[in-house]
Amino acid sequence: MDAARLEWLSASDAARAIREGSISSAQLVEACLARIQAVEPEVQAWQYLDPEHALAQARARNLDRMEGRPIGPLHGVPVGVKDIIDTADMPTEDGTVLHAGRTPDRDATVVSMLRAAGAVIMGKTVTTECATYTPGKTRNPHNAEHTPGGSSSGSAAAVAAGMVPLALGSQTNGSVIRPASFCGVYGFKPTHGLVSRHGILKLSRTLDQVGVFARTLEDVALLAEQLTGYDERDPDTRPRARIPFVQTAAEEPPLAPRFAFVKTPLWERAEDETREAFAELAGVLGGQCEEYKLPESLRDAWDWHRTIMEAEMAANLDLEWERGRDRLSQSLRDQLARGREVRALDYQKALARIPMLNQGFEELFSHFDAVLTPAAPGVAPKLAATGDPAFCTLWTLCGMPAVSLPLMKGADGLPLGVQLIGRRDGDARLLRTARWLVAKVQAD
Repeated sequence: MDAARLEWLSASDAARAIREGSISSAQLVEACLARIQAVEPEVQAWQYLDPEHALAQARARNLDRMEGRPIGPLHGVPVGVKDIIDTADMPTEDGTVLHAGRTPDRDATVVSMLRAAGAVIMGKTVTTECATYTPGKTRNPHNAEHTPGGSSSGSAAAVAAGMVPLALGSQTNGSVIRPASFCGVYGFKPTHGLVSRHGILKLSRTLDQVGVFARTLEDVALLAEQLTGYDERDPDTRPRARIPFVQTAAEEPPLAPRFAFVKTPLWERAEDETREAFAELAGVLGGQCEEYKLPESLRDAWDWHRTIMEAEMAANLDLEWERGRDRLSQSLRDQLARGREVRALDYQKALARIPMLNQGFEELFSHFDAVLTPAAPGVAPKLAATGDPAFCTLWTLCGMPAVSLPLMKGADGLPLGVQLIGRRDGDARLLRTARWLVAKVQAD
């Protein structure tokens, strides 16, 4: 195997090669570190990286294998972790000066699960300020003048730039799907409550969801399979059978999937090249794709999302507001100020809309396998902002699984993602449908 290209191995191939002994975890981590050294000055994806600590973990994984100890599905594979996710052996600073130097005393549940699966925790990837809108230092690997998106900016950029094959992120509005689209990688946000958020910066219990980044759908399935499960410390998780993501995602659908092309009531925000690209995609799918118009009254859902998000953010970041609001960005101060003014009645009304919305979408999913819609209005904008999350908001509010597929490019060569949304708790089937769509587009 070409050692000079190890950093571009998929996680699935890397894990297989490590199990078979054709490469070692240390060799893979060394290749990734060399790649980081080469491109990090421009991309700036990492908030915390200790090469010696990463190599020490890799050498321990090598020793486990040589001594015949059990090895997990991600044995020896490096993973980047968004810097709002607690790690006991590394700082977690949440993208804010108010938490500078903070080092938790225990891992978040998802980090514990990664370690149990044998992963090497490579380091902490850059997040926007408190996982909101104010950009961090990260640049888009395709063009350093453009944003990688947010808030999971470092995670998406690190995977796209070949620094790690896998990374964790989070989404409260569009913080996984949008950066995946802008950076040209796969991004997956599971059903709300499928993955524990214990040990992760809390913005909104109603909306916060853990997500993953990878360069292949097989890798998305592999990583997602390690993270799902009940955690009594996250009240929105529940006991359930283990989901066979890898097996289901690799299967052929019993019938060719049917797609509902949903423009949403905010279609006016889509850029011209996005509209043209999706019209072409719908044409390729032919009879498998049908435009499905949502009622104009559903435009209120974006207001419901904002009401819930800002009210819950104001409660969860109350200490930061009281002790250090003058050190927060103007954008975050404005969000928290609005959240503190939300009336309890308006908040409760917005919460009550979520089950009603999901019930309404049951009719759609009785006829279609997935919703097809843009991941973002267009390609990544320039660095001043992280981009518009409008095409993610409704699906995040509903807690539905969503995946961004790097299937298209804009006129300037920047990636343009396709977003698929599935029925709640239909996560593995959504990935199966996504694999069918990728194969269909690539064949044509």
